[in-house]
Amino acid sequence: MQKLVALLSGLLFGLGLSVSRMIDPAKVVGFLDIFGDWDPSLAFVMGGALLVSMPATQIILKRRQKPVLDKEFYVPTNKKIDKNLAVGAVLFGAGWGIAGLCPGPALASLSFASGGLLIFIAAYLAGTYVGKGIQKLQVTKAQQRLLNS
Repeated sequence: MQKLVALLSGLLFGLGLSVSRMIDPAKVVGFLDIFGDWDPSLAFVMGGALLVSMPATQIILKRRQKPVLDKEFYVPTNKKIDKNLAVGAVLFGAGWGIAGLCPGPALASLSFASGGLLIFIAAYLAGTYVGKGIQKLQVTKAQQRLLNS
């Protein structure tokens, strides 16, 4: 059942990205070009998504002790804006601006299977892998400092 729900939610997400044209790099670059020929339409897509998802998330978290198809809710506990978050945001934004795609729309665009898109997905996966390695090193160094103090 969990896999069926994942499949259906993924289809719904991909359909929404396609219908809103968020999978079109030219549309995304037009949205990011605020000092040029700016296209604000994707702001309405993001705003509409937040208007639905934020209240729904709050209602679900308040009414349920655990999700229907899992043993617990996975809610972030770190709410600090730290160096890692800031650097990650800058890197994410740079990648988004250069490619005209963010990861969700990029995955939804795989149905077009262009060479550039496949290179983007491979680089995205490599960047994610490198980022996780950096996080592991930071945790290990922090643990060593605690042990040495």
